[in-house]
Amino acid sequence: MPDARYLLAVAATCCVITWGLRALPFTALTALRSSGAVRYLSTRMPAGVMVILSIYTLRALPLTHVRAVAPLAGLAVTVALHLWRRNAPLSVFAGTAVCVTLSSTILAP
Repeated sequence: MPDARYLLAVAATCCVITWGLRALPFTALTALRSSGAVRYLSTRMPAGVMVILSIYTLRALPLTHVRAVAPLAGLAVTVALHLWRRNAPLSVFAGTAVCVTLSSTILAP
């Protein structure tokens, strides 16, 4: 078994690394706030993430099966409600509710 000094050195090293990794984002935050790239990404990324998640979810969906109705209906509700109200949380919640409701009640095997 390793001696106590070795174990204390390992624990201290772990503590320093953990503290450094947690403090690093706060030290870089000041420089990032004035960055044009970060401002651009903050406006474009939410839509991009939603598109990527939608494509990933629907990529293997067999369009000829009945089980494809629920996700496609949820997607249609989400897109339509977002285009109408321009409220992302409302449209995502409503689309999810439609998809879950159809999947678990009407279209359940």
